[in-house]
Amino acid sequence: MKNLALSKTHRLIEPGPVLWVTTFHKGRANIMTIGFHMMVQHDPPLIGCIIGPWDHSYEALRKTRECVLAVPGVDLAKKVVDIGNCSGADIDKFEAFGLTPVPAKKVAAPLIDECLANVECKVVDTSMVNKYGLFILEAVRTTLNPARKEQRTFHHKGDGTFTVDGLTLNLQERMTKWKQFQD
Repeated sequence: MKNLALSKTHRLIEPGPVLWVTTFHKGRANIMTIGFHMMVQHDPPLIGCIIGPWDHSYEALRKTRECVLAVPGVDLAKKVVDIGNCSGADIDKFEAFGLTPVPAKKVAAPLIDECLANVECKVVDTSMVNKYGLFILEAVRTTLNPARKEQRTFHHKGDGTFTVDGLTLNLQERMTKWKQFQD
């Protein structure tokens, strides 16, 4: 075994696909890229999401208490990285990156039409925001875009490289204790 710097541990336990977060505040929509998020529970669906004061979207999320988590496909990977490298304080990211905002049903933040899925969320717990930047969001509506040709998601490895989903391993017959989660 070889030691790994503790600051790189997240590269091994990265929680899920890279996401975009949209917000709407002071008459303007914004998009940011995130990789630090996690499911907290199934019912109601709660999602932990790290957004800190260094992010332009932080104030919008604190004030409006709502957002959309948009799931881009791997075909949008370059835009995902580029959006993460600029600030919504300086540019309109929807316009600059050719993305289509779509009105959501339960929040003011827009969906992103080009994404695989969009999860409309309300902030339900901010008790860890000041210390960790951790918002707990409740999914209030989720939509899928099954017509998209590219359905693969991708995961950041914390160093500018990404892993692309592709192979599905189906072991549902072995999940005898958790049949209620099979769909």
